[in-house]
Amino acid sequence: MARRVVGIAAAAAVMGLLIGGGAAARSPAPEPDASGKFPRFESLRANKVFMRTGPGEQYPVEWVFLRRDMPLEVIVSVEHWRKVKDWQGAIGWVHQKMLWPHRDAMVTGAVRALRASPAPNAAIVARAEPGVIGKLVECQGAWCRIEAGDYGGWLMRGEIFGVEPTETYP
Repeated sequence: MARRVVGIAAAAAVMGLLIGGGAAARSPAPEPDASGKFPRFESLRANKVFMRTGPGEQYPVEWVFLRRDMPLEVIVSVEHWRKVKDWQGAIGWVHQKMLWPHRDAMVTGAVRALRASPAPNAAIVARAEPGVIGKLVECQGAWCRIEAGDYGGWLMRGEIFGVEPTETYP
């Protein structure tokens, strides 16, 4: 019986792992924005974060995120807990200390072309695999600029997770 439980926990951890490149390390940040604006995006502060079925440590772990800087959509705040949604639509609760207000974006779907300017015919400066996380720099209309490692470029909003469809950023 114990082996089965361990196997299930390990499988859940593996399922939470995302593939692709990571973002650069960051120094500690202040606590998440307490403005009360929902929904909003924040990013994971650590490489291992538990998503629970309710707002407290007494609730079971439903998912384990293994990717620092992965963006999550914060949809509700209850005391020190945030109800979040990931890029696949999974919803659960994360402690506020596991999030920070840095804006990151994750490439979704397929290999995406990062373009030199916000235009469909602009030169391709790099290609990004699904799961690549980069710093969200700015958004102009249907386009957003991200920086991932030594590369930066423009992607269409529909090619990334981490920004609202009509949000002005910064």
